Amino acid sequence: MEAYLIEWLELIFRWLHLLAGIAWVGASFHFVFVDNALEPVPAEEAKTGLKGHFWAIHGGGVYRFSKYRLAPDRWPDNLHWSKWEAYTTWLTGTVLMVLVYYYQSQVYLIGTGKWLQDPHSAVAASLMFVVTAVAVYEILIRGPLRHYPMVFAFIMGGLVLLLSWLAVQIFADRAAFIHVGVVLGSIMAGNVFFGIIPAQKQFVAAVQAGREPDQAVATAAKQRSFFNNYFTLPVLFCMIGHHYPFLYGHAMNWLALFVIMLAGALGRHYFNRRHHGENRFEYLIGAAVLGLCVILALTDQKFISGEQKTDQSDVAVPAEVSIDDDHIEQLLDVHCANCHAQDPTVAGFVSPAGGLVFETLDQLRQSRRTAFIALTTGYMPLGNLTALSSQDRQLLLEWLRLQEAE
Repeated sequence: MEAYLIEWLELIFRWLHLLAGIAWVGASFHFVFVDNALEPVPAEEAKTGLKGHFWAIHGGGVYRFSKYRLAPDRWPDNLHWSKWEAYTTWLTGTVLMVLVYYYQSQVYLIGTGKWLQDPHSAVAASLMFVVTAVAVYEILIRGPLRHYPMVFAFIMGGLVLLLSWLAVQIFADRAAFIHVGVVLGSIMAGNVFFGIIPAQKQFVAAVQAGREPDQAVATAAKQRSFFNNYFTLPVLFCMIGHHYPFLYGHAMNWLALFVIMLAGALGRHYFNRRHHGENRFEYLIGAAVLGLCVILALTDQKFISGEQKTDQSDVAVPAEVSIDDDHIEQLLDVHCANCHAQDPTVAGFVSPAGGLVFETLDQLRQSRRTAFIALTTGYMPLGNLTALSSQDRQLLLEWLRLQEAE
């Protein structure tokens, strides 16, 4: 009953997280688009306090979005604040972290050969990892470096690179990817909570009191919004990248993650410049080249065929050991079928993990490519709870190679 409850909670909060995230990203992209594409207003309208306008057509007809230099003469009765989309996204994501990676830390948070092997220590390290990274960002964004945007951007790039490497050393590879995403997502939510909304409240209070708003506060809030805009695509990649073992299980996974996130930021920059009327295709080409480099580097034919040795498959099979089906079936029963069975015996699973059933050798043959990647990268068994030895792992890999050759 408990396993079903956890599954339902995961499904509900994952759905809510996705819905809130779509609302947040959609609103963010829309406002950035409108702000960047504003056109000057006629002199008569400028006298009323308008800064610019933006024309668009949608299903409902033709729309005109206007932006004031300060505020209209008459304050609107209903003023929408874009904040709960961000807060809800962060809150639902936090619940998911607890349900998946903290409640089931032994399975999903602990990785073979990582710095931490105790579940409680790993959970504590996870919290410290996120909180420390967000605190470092807050110190930087509030310090003098914020006045040098390019320098600040390069420092942030170095910080993200360091976080990508560090996460892989501490947590299971799959968990490492999502931890980088959690840090960036928390920074984004923090930008809204600590910077953007307080600045907007100060702006409203100043205008309503007839005072000139503090331009320095507004500029700092816009800078935070700037970083949120560029972090969006990298965060979204972290959310999907941890579903692919060939990526997060590679020896250079941390570098691949960083380069792909950099490509996402470049792609976002292209659209930001396009909103200003500039078609700078070199940014899209640069993003495509970075992505292609990662694909070529990771799509190593030796890695795919199993000839390349990894940390998880570096023990040769002794010549006197025969790779017979009976022994492979025993390994399958002990190390695979506990999660990949019609009725899994591992706590937390109420259905076959990933929809894959490995109760017979024929079922293993049918999904041999998926099984090969999972074994080569060390992702399976989850957390190596069944203590699969390097020699037995190599036996399984050799058997899978033989099936491929037949």
